[in-house]
Amino acid sequence: MDQHSADTATWHVDQRCTNCDVARQLAPGLVAEVDGRSAVVRRPGTEAEERALHAAAFACHPRSIRHGARGPDSSLDPFPLRLAERVHLCGHNSPHTAGANSYLLRRPAGNLMMVDTPRWSTALAAKYAALGPVTDVLLTHRDHAAHGRQYADRFGARLWIHEGDLAAAPDADTVLRGTEPTEIADGVVAQPLPGHTEGSVLYLADDTYCFSGDSFYWSRTLNDLAVAESVTWYSITELAASLARTAPRLRFEWVLPGHGDRKRLPADEFAHRMHNLAASTAQLAPRPVDFTALRW
Repeated sequence: MDQHSADTATWHVDQRCTNCDVARQLAPGLVAEVDGRSAVVRRPGTEAEERALHAAAFACHPRSIRHGARGPDSSLDPFPLRLAERVHLCGHNSPHTAGANSYLLRRPAGNLMMVDTPRWSTALAAKYAALGPVTDVLLTHRDHAAHGRQYADRFGARLWIHEGDLAAAPDADTVLRGTEPTEIADGVVAQPLPGHTEGSVLYLADDTYCFSGDSFYWSRTLNDLAVAESVTWYSITELAASLARTAPRLRFEWVLPGHGDRKRLPADEFAHRMHNLAASTAQLAPRPVDFTALRW
């Protein structure tokens, strides 16, 4: 192989990486954290690993995962990517949401709900709409509100947000209020969870899928549920109170956050871990925002 061919065969992460962890979620073992950012630590050795790196590249919000001098092969874009029976990962994470993950939730009637938003383009909207009619765009909190109105208008869908974060989507079609759970569709419950932001909400579907926004996530470092205590915009004390109030009533088998990793476990085990998370969060004190302290 000549030098040019060797160069173009090499995957790497350029200096635009923001260490958001998304690539490491999608291509574990191929992408790892090195000196405070992601790096490709091993070339893909199988077709499945090649697909995993393409998924990471198409999710990367600064488009910093490169294949030689090029970006990834557009014909190998896997998104929307099926994660579970009724859930697809949107991919194409947006720089306007700090690279947050977003999801499509399929309902028994065949319609879908979008939870938070990927980057906006008409081509991406068409890809998501090809799965079926999207009737609702559910925002978990203000940090992930970018593109919500664009997607809702494109789909002819309702845009949802909580009153505590209404300033981020003042033209929302439906505004959630208070702290009590609200069934917003058959089998889908919106549970306000103030803490990360004043208007943070998690969405629980079918007692199976928990779309937790940035309220909590699965930490590979801890091998457990975690809160982003070092990136709490409203109040860690309020988040502790929200978890204490809410944890006993939650039943789910998947945690699907905006930032941080996803995980599937038996519902009883998640119930136990949520109890422990509420207890441990109650011991936390307010601290300055520090993105480098996140425990991915």
